[in-house]
Amino acid sequence: MPRERLALGLDSSTQSLSAVVIDIDTAEKCFEHSLDYRADARLNHFGIGEDYILPPREEGEAEQPPLMYLASLDALFADMREAGIPLENIRLINTSGQQHGHVYLNRDADALLAQLTHRGAGTSPLQTLLKDAFAYPNAPIWMTANTTAQTDAVRNGVGGKGKMIDLSGSDAPLRFTGAVVRRVGEQFPECYTATAKVQLISSFIPAVLTGNADVPIDYGNGCGMSLMNYRGKVWDPALLAATAEGLPGGVEGLPSKLPALARPDSIVGSLAAYYVEKYGFDSHCTVITGSGDNPQSKVPVAGDLLSLGTSFVNMVSTDGDTLDPEGFANAMYDGINRPFMFGCRTNGAMVWDAVRSQYGLSKEEYAPAEAALQTVAPGQFMTFWQPKTESFPVSGAFERIRATAQSTLAEDYTGIIETSLAAVYIYSAVFTKQTQDPLFVTGGATESPEIMRRVAGIWNRPTLPVEKGGAALGAAVAGVKALFDADADMEAESFDVEAFSAAVLKRGEPVQPYPEDVAAYHGEGKYLQQFREKYEKIIAEHPI
Repeated sequence: MPRERLALGLDSSTQSLSAVVIDIDTAEKCFEHSLDYRADARLNHFGIGEDYILPPREEGEAEQPPLMYLASLDALFADMREAGIPLENIRLINTSGQQHGHVYLNRDADALLAQLTHRGAGTSPLQTLLKDAFAYPNAPIWMTANTTAQTDAVRNGVGGKGKMIDLSGSDAPLRFTGAVVRRVGEQFPECYTATAKVQLISSFIPAVLTGNADVPIDYGNGCGMSLMNYRGKVWDPALLAATAEGLPGGVEGLPSKLPALARPDSIVGSLAAYYVEKYGFDSHCTVITGSGDNPQSKVPVAGDLLSLGTSFVNMVSTDGDTLDPEGFANAMYDGINRPFMFGCRTNGAMVWDAVRSQYGLSKEEYAPAEAALQTVAPGQFMTFWQPKTESFPVSGAFERIRATAQSTLAEDYTGIIETSLAAVYIYSAVFTKQTQDPLFVTGGATESPEIMRRVAGIWNRPTLPVEKGGAALGAAVAGVKALFDADADMEAESFDVEAFSAAVLKRGEPVQPYPEDVAAYHGEGKYLQQFREKYEKIIAEHPI
């Protein structure tokens, strides 16, 4: 009887390393596990604070210790073995890494990583074997916000905002890798000079898994660097020149520090001997290129995906040519190479929770709020509130503003829900295709029929709730597709990634838009037009 075939998805996130194991033949999740960097005794000694970053040397700096990532791999594999997961049956490992985060490998990294491929390498932990592989000791992550001068230099260097978006698919956000590399090069020229390879966290993990410092960066996460030509999927000469201008080694120095680019669902090698000897993996276990957390989260859903979490994330499938001319959203490719736009609204469900709290309801008390929503027809009230600086669209924070004298839970709660959703809808319209294909929706709000009704009315299309997946699950699904695409032994087996995804990530029943709701939201002088006029006046008065 043939042994089971398993796929392992890893997600190296801001707060944890997580794993999901999927049975390739049954499309069932058979293991989930997460190690919190602060809660796990094996990982909580690397100096990070409550915000999971090292104490910043200046405001806006956000870095983590790469040795923590290495220790978490050893800890996770040890836990999986202890839990009885048959590691010898894992056919592939695919990675998700927090987007934009990256490490600086020195010239010794090649040899240090290569030792993982040798017999007997498993006697020491990864953090010991690879501690001398870094030219810059820390890994800057997506929370970085001190690169205004660098992003301005890159944007201006290529000819301004429009050209920046046309080349890279995004308007040089502060957190994107290229600007951070430029800042490191300016502040720590000796570290920059000593850097042989810049690897994203999503490519660093495969490098460690295969023992190869030169594994490629994938197109999807490469989009988050402000260095890659989005449409061409190549390192862009103009972006590279603007980023490297004035740095040690000049414009010619940066390209040599970047790995090749590759599809996120291509194969980069086999698992190194270190893991075979130490944990019992099969020596033929395949390692996939991997991608960022957002691209991997998108994988199990082919259509548009709206995530209604603490922050709202809107992932809109595109033709690969459509961009956001305002630069609020970012163009990406998902973990199986499908183009999409990514918009993130900071003030999401956290503000809904805050409104309920002000009416005496805890985060878990949804029933009274749901009952209140049932008493208000859609499209009646507007409550504006941005406790945090907003990125979609870019605007400053401000306290609660009511368009009318709302003073009840029903009116306030309805008002904040509908303005939050309206903001996502309106500022995504320029890159969203008008369609009656379902809008996939995930997050706790899918449990609310009244909220789902309003989503359907605002988007004027069916909405389809899906259970929460996550980046590790998406990585596992993408890895299965990659294995079927590349393994000659599996050519005779048919594989439908959509059917497989639907089996792994359960869907609910579609919610159809009510005609009266659509009429209330859309059209001349209706809710959405009124919202935009009021909201843009407010944010003009509250710049960052």
